[in-house]
Amino acid sequence: MDVYTKIKGTAGVKVQEISVAVMEMIQAHVPQEDILLQEPMSKHTTFRIGGEATCFIRISSAEQLAALIPYFKQIEIPYFVLGNGSNLLVGDHGYHGIILQITDKFDEIRVEGTSVKAKAGALLSKVAYAAYENALTGLEFASGIPGTIGGGVMMNAGAYGGEMKQVVKNVTVLSEDGNILTIDGDSMEFGYRTSIIKNRHFTVLEVELNLEKGDKEAVKAQMDDLARKRREKQPLEYPSAGSTFKRPEGYFAGKLIMDAGLRGYTVGGAKVSDKHCGFVINAGKATACDVTDVIAQVQETVKEKFGVTLEREVIYLGDF
Repeated sequence: MDVYTKIKGTAGVKVQEISVAVMEMIQAHVPQEDILLQEPMSKHTTFRIGGEATCFIRISSAEQLAALIPYFKQIEIPYFVLGNGSNLLVGDHGYHGIILQITDKFDEIRVEGTSVKAKAGALLSKVAYAAYENALTGLEFASGIPGTIGGGVMMNAGAYGGEMKQVVKNVTVLSEDGNILTIDGDSMEFGYRTSIIKNRHFTVLEVELNLEKGDKEAVKAQMDDLARKRREKQPLEYPSAGSTFKRPEGYFAGKLIMDAGLRGYTVGGAKVSDKHCGFVINAGKATACDVTDVIAQVQETVKEKFGVTLEREVIYLGDF
C-alpha cells in the first residue's frame, strides 16, 4: 500500500510497518533519536510486560503532537498516547501502531504563587514535590502515584481521600482535529477514574493546579506518612500496574478477592499479591496472557461468590 502496510484484525486496523511517506512526515517533526522502530513495550510499562510497538515516538513539544495526531487520524493509522505506563498492560504480541510517549521530554513545572502549571509529561510525584518545595498543600495524596499528571488528569487519579478533581484549575488539551482548548476544572466531567479527556479522546498538554499555602514541614510530614503507608500495604517491590480493579460501590476490591480465597493465586509469572489482594503483580517473567488469566479468574470467582462485578482499572492495549 502507498501509505503503510496494514492488516485487519479483531481490534481493527493494525500497522505492520511504517511506510516511507509516513516516516518522512514523522521525521519532519521529530528528531531521529526520538523515533524507535519495533520498540519493546516491556521497557515502558510499570508491569515490565509487553511486545513490540511498530513505531515509538518520544514527544518533546505540543507542536509535535498538533502536527502528528491529526495526520494519524486522517490516514487512519492507529496511535496511543503513553505517559509513564503505570496503568497499562500491553499484549505479548505488541501494539501494531504508533506510540506517542509523553514523559521527561515534556515535563516542565512552573510555580506562581498558589498556582502550579505542569506539562503533561511531568510525573505526579515531581509535581507534588515542587508543591512541597514552595510550601503548597493539597497535592500530598498524589506524591506516591506512579504516573504523569496528564494521565492522572485523564483518569482523575486519587489516593487516600484525595483526587485530581479537587485541585485542577484548568487543563489545556489537543483534540484529534488539531484544535487546542482550555477546559476549566468544573467542565472536566470528573468521575471515578474518568474525565472528559478519556471520554472525548483529548490529549493533555498542560495542567494548572490551584493549591493553598501551607506549612512546608507539615506538607512533608504528610507525604512521608503516605509513603510509609504505601510501603507497608502495597507490593511496591514487584512490577505491577497499580490497583488492578476499580473500587466497587459499597465494597473494597482487595477484601473481596481475599475473602474469595484468591490471595496468592498464580498463573505463570502473574500473581494476586499476598500483601494486597487488589494488586496483580509480575512475580517473575509474567506474560500479558498470564496477567489476563489471573484477572479473569478473579472476576469470575468474585462474581460467583459475592455477586459483585469487578471492573478493571488497568487498560489493555495491543494484541494478546
